[in-house]
Amino acid sequence: MSIYEAQQRPDHGPLAGFTVGVTAARRAEELGALLQRRGAAVLHAPALRIVPLSDDGELLAATKDLIDQAPDVVVATTAIGFRGWIEAAEGWGLGEPLLARLGESELLARGPKVKGSIRAAGLTEDWSPSSESMAEVLDRLLEEGVEGRRLAVQLHGEPLPGFVEALRAAGAEVVGVPVYRWMPPEDIAPLDRLIDAAVSRGLDAITFTSAPAAASLLSRAEARGLLPELLTALHHDVLPTCVGPVTALPLQARGVDTVQPERFRLGPLVQLLCKELPSRARSLPVAGHRVEIRGHAVLVDGTLRPVPPAGMSLLRALSRRPGWVVPRSDLLRALPGAGRDEHAVETAMARLRTALGAPKLIQTVVKRGYRLALDPAADTKYADV
Repeated sequence: MSIYEAQQRPDHGPLAGFTVGVTAARRAEELGALLQRRGAAVLHAPALRIVPLSDDGELLAATKDLIDQAPDVVVATTAIGFRGWIEAAEGWGLGEPLLARLGESELLARGPKVKGSIRAAGLTEDWSPSSESMAEVLDRLLEEGVEGRRLAVQLHGEPLPGFVEALRAAGAEVVGVPVYRWMPPEDIAPLDRLIDAAVSRGLDAITFTSAPAAASLLSRAEARGLLPELLTALHHDVLPTCVGPVTALPLQARGVDTVQPERFRLGPLVQLLCKELPSRARSLPVAGHRVEIRGHAVLVDGTLRPVPPAGMSLLRALSRRPGWVVPRSDLLRALPGAGRDEHAVETAMARLRTALGAPKLIQTVVKRGYRLALDPAADTKYADV
């Protein structure tokens, strides 16, 4: 597992102070770099690995089948998958006959990236939906009529819910082309650490770029007996962010609501996080300052202040009842692994005040505990929090 720590700069990005989990197996570095440039700390744990196409006997068998008996229609769903299919066929000595068969077929491309890959192979697509939606592809095929027709559908690591079933129900012969297959990661430890971080609220969001990755994360949590805790975290504290609706399906099946960008791309996914995470951060007027509590840091009058985990635990406990005295015993329970010694609260509190750079933000109430020094004008607003 790699952690890309955000550099602390005066012009910190919109994700500064937040930690985002990345489950992607491919393009993880690209996604991590996009998040890091906007200030986030990134925790990467690939939830899957991809079986190389040239080693996949299922793809070889499907390719030979289509060469022997040409399809009427070919549905290409991903650019990387289509390119990989052609490259794998060339490696098997089947590149030319496959391209010949594809050239004889009605070729449908799900989106512009797939169109680019088709044209790079010397072919031309017959149609592509403006929405980049498989639902629109299905509507077109059913309107044309598929009874008695042979369709090749490029699968992309996860089932296409209802797509193949609807075509078969309408009388089509469907040949699935598994351009790559997902397998569990060879090293499961990083995924376990990401699950632990989510359960302990050490993450502010988790990103998913494929349905198998989401399913793999849930399956691993269940195998470890942590699924209820993970689902609770995803429901309340850790924002599950998916690149699109198909990716979100395994989470939705568990009752988890997700957020998704309007365009199913990494850039819009990151922009969505830049909007969502800061809007969820708690902002309070304290001792004449504006304090915004983020995942692992605090903005004090716009200045980013990294805070140790113990200090963040105390600050969150205080912010739940801003202006009210929180007893040391309650704060002790908020400290992870603190035991029974209330001296641990005093030590962590001293470090928290130093990290915030404004000691008067937190007041000591002798023999009672501590309180956030909420500005008087805000007392009414936050009295019942």
